[in-house]
Amino acid sequence: MKLGKRWSAPFIIMIIAGTVIPICSIVYYGFTSRKGGFTLSNITAMAEPEHLEALGLALLLALISTLVCLILAFPMAMILRESKYGKQGFMVFVFILPMWMNFLLRTMAWQVLLERNGVINSVLGAIGLPKQQLMNTPGAVVLGMVYDFLPFMILPIYNVVSKIDNHLIEAAYDLGADKAYVYRKVIIPLSVPGIVSGITMVFIPGLTTFVISNMLGGGKINLIGNIIEQEFTVNSNWYLGSGLSLVMMIFIIISMLLLAKFDKTGESSFI
Repeated sequence: MKLGKRWSAPFIIMIIAGTVIPICSIVYYGFTSRKGGFTLSNITAMAEPEHLEALGLALLLALISTLVCLILAFPMAMILRESKYGKQGFMVFVFILPMWMNFLLRTMAWQVLLERNGVINSVLGAIGLPKQQLMNTPGAVVLGMVYDFLPFMILPIYNVVSKIDNHLIEAAYDLGADKAYVYRKVIIPLSVPGIVSGITMVFIPGLTTFVISNMLGGGKINLIGNIIEQEFTVNSNWYLGSGLSLVMMIFIIISMLLLAKFDKTGESSFI
């Protein structure tokens, strides 16, 4: 028992240093004014039109990217389930492989594809079509989110659907159910834990992202994550940045609690 406590000490220290202390610092700055007194103005600043607009846009783009990821991920997870390569882990490895590349490099690659004289517009010009404004648009940001976060939707769904007993599906067919009914009444309900986990792992980073919107939005797509990042790095206003971060933290916790209600099995894990 004593040996177990000794081995757990580094992890406890890491949690305290990497999680508890930063959160306590955010709470302190969030409720403190520049003069050092207690204030709620950093929290209520979220109600300002500029911040509400950025929050609303972040919510919209995060929801769109989550929905697109879900639409793409569920069929892919089913294909992997039925594929002999999926069962051997090869196709899963293929989806994990891009995640080994640096996040910034993957996002920068889309700049090369989407810019005015980029690959996509060059192809459009070669076939006689006019060039399109692809960069610095909400669509570019959504595209970047989908590309970067899609594996986080596919893997938990695949993890769940791969464990569905084939006998349940065969029994449904034997009882006269058609394919649509089997998906609606058997496969999708049993896939809920993976779907909930995937939605959580895509929606939360999508809601708080600022790197993708900075690189593919060109500073013209201002999300709430961008405003918080600017308060810390540009304006050096840790107080306002921390206050907005606290509001977002509460918002995220509420979102996760609501999503958890759909997972009645408690199995919505990544692996």
